[in-house]
Amino acid sequence: MSKKRRMRKALAGYLYISPWIIGFLIFTAYPFFYSLYLSFFNVNFTVEGIKATFVGLKHYIYAFKTDPSFPINFWNTLLSIVLSTPLILVFSLVVAILLNNKLKARAFFRLVYFLPVVIISGPVISELVANNAAQIVDPRKYFIYNFFTLLPNTISYPFIYMFNNLVLILWFSGVQILFFLAGLQKISGSIYEAAKIDGANSWVIFWKITLPLIKPFVLINAIYTIVDLASFANNPVNTSITQRMFDIDKPYSYSSALS
Repeated sequence: MSKKRRMRKALAGYLYISPWIIGFLIFTAYPFFYSLYLSFFNVNFTVEGIKATFVGLKHYIYAFKTDPSFPINFWNTLLSIVLSTPLILVFSLVVAILLNNKLKARAFFRLVYFLPVVIISGPVISELVANNAAQIVDPRKYFIYNFFTLLPNTISYPFIYMFNNLVLILWFSGVQILFFLAGLQKISGSIYEAAKIDGANSWVIFWKITLPLIKPFVLINAIYTIVDLASFANNPVNTSITQRMFDIDKPYSYSSALS
């Protein structure tokens, strides 16, 4: 292939992805760097326009050393991400393995698991969380829940968290299920047949064949899940940022520092 033809193909590729690049620069990159810029200033809106006074790291120091609520919200959000990520990955992998089998109405079940990703928006989730629809109804009537409450907090907290946020975790698993399905379908069936001929059972096949071959998809899903949870509008940090934006006692730039 000549150099000119390769360049033509490359230009065609860039042309196809240019809408995404333009959208990323306008709606993601520019707001991010502008917000970072504002975080080093005191920004006030006056009748004469926007007035900005350079204050350096003042807002960051205030957030972690003086603000009574932000450190708590920050660690609660971080803990939520740490606990939710493995739960989402395990659940989505199990569902993907089940959906990868030859089931009747397999396409329907795939749609059912992915549908919440499409129809559930920020305001809808906020309303569901406010009405306790994101957790199991009255979990205290279950023996296993009461059993975990008797254990020390360091042991029981992850399990109680899972009970209280189970439905929300299911909502966050749609995209991950599709990624895992794509990875599972790339594995050749002949590999499984050879393993079964050698006497390997399903457990050994999963740990020795399936999991090693889908490790790249595990990494992709882990990164996607962390970003998705961190940008979730209803986590404590993002909720506090939204509240600070309309707080007359703090400059607008303080919310930029928090974000």
